[in-house]
This record gives sequence, structure tokens and C-alpha cells, in this order.
Amino acid sequence: MNLKSIIEALLFASHKPLSPQEIRSVLTSETEDKSGATAAPLKRVKEAEIAGAIEQLKVDYIQSERSFTIAEIAGGFQLVSMPEYGPWLKKLLDVDRPTRLSPSALETLAIIAYRQPITRVEMESVRGVNVDGVLRTLLERGLVKITGRSELPGRPLQYGTTQVFLEHFALRDLTDLPAIEELRRIEAKRQQTAAAQPAEAPAAESAPASAPAEPAPETPPSGEPKS
Repeated sequence: MNLKSIIEALLFASHKPLSPQEIRSVLTSETEDKSGATAAPLKRVKEAEIAGAIEQLKVDYIQSERSFTIAEIAGGFQLVSMPEYGPWLKKLLDVDRPTRLSPSALETLAIIAYRQPITRVEMESVRGVNVDGVLRTLLERGLVKITGRSELPGRPLQYGTTQVFLEHFALRDLTDLPAIEELRRIEAKRQQTAAAQPAEAPAAESAPASAPAEPAPETPPSGEPKS
């Protein structure tokens, strides 16, 4: 049993990212194996050694072409599947259920992420619409939390993103968010691409007006045979 194997087992068993400090806390504590014998505690292990073991695990997974790797998320490390296996995992986990955030919720979440701490009134000022419903959804999902109160009159509540937000979007920290300038470039490129697309074919010309109907033959006077 070595350091690398123990860390792998910890990451495998954990349902959330583990920080180097959390891993070290487990490694340096007294543990017992199933036979009741006390396992040798790694009391002198350093965080640098833990980081080195994790990097070696990543290399091992690449060399053995595993379907998973270790990602650095929310200040910790977590075993994750490789993106190319997503279609099968989505089918298995039934993630196509209607649990995705709506465009309005995603827009509000982006505003909070980039401008936190931020009040509800400030969100509505940016979006131009009421955000009560989407804000409640984001709070229920654990993506947003109350971080304090503003110094503005009335001391309104302020909101920010959570650890769950970082885990959900696989971000190490908020510095991993794309820069505003980058988002603007992406949007400008999208608009240029859309403008370069050939315009839709014009609607078919209206059918020519039908020729006037020929006058109906006059009805012969009563008593005269029809020609």
C-alpha cells in the first residue's frame, strides 16, 4: 500500500472534490484496517507529496488510456470521466431530464458570478426584469448564497456564488471564469458568423392574378331553344 494508491482510494470514495489539506488530514490520522490492526499513519506526509502523487495518477491514467482522470475543481481534486464518454453517461444517468437551468436563470447566474457581491436590485438593473423567481431557483439549487448586506440604504441582501457553483461548472476558482473581453470577442465572432450566413431565399412570388372569368353565356329568352 503506497501514498498514490491511498489517495486514489480517497478520491474514488469521495462525492466531492478533496483539497490537499483534507487529504493530508486523513492520511495523518490514526486509521484501522478491517483486521483491526492499526494502519501506519503517514504523519509526515507533505501537501507537495500529495500533489506529486496526484500528478503521477494523472499520468498513469493517460498511459493506460483510462476513461477517467483527476480534475482540479473548487480548490480540490476529484475523479471525473473523460468528456468523450459523455453521451453514454448521459443515457445512463438520465441527465436529459428537464432539470437544466433556464436561459434567464443562466443569465442571472452569470451576472452574479461576475459582479458579486451583488444585490437583487442591481441584478434587475442589469437584466431589466424582475429576478425573484430565478434567484429563488438558484438559491434552491445551491448555486448562489447570501453573502451579507450592502451598505446601501435599507441594507439589502447581497448574493454570491457557492462551492457548488464551482463544482457544477468544473472551475478551480472564480479566476477560471472567462474574461469579459473574451466573452465579448466570442459574441462578436458569433454575430459576424451569423451575418456571413446566406440570407434565406425570398418567399415565392405571389401567383399572378387569375385571368378574369369569361362571361357566362346569356340565357336565351324563355321559349327559345338553347343553341
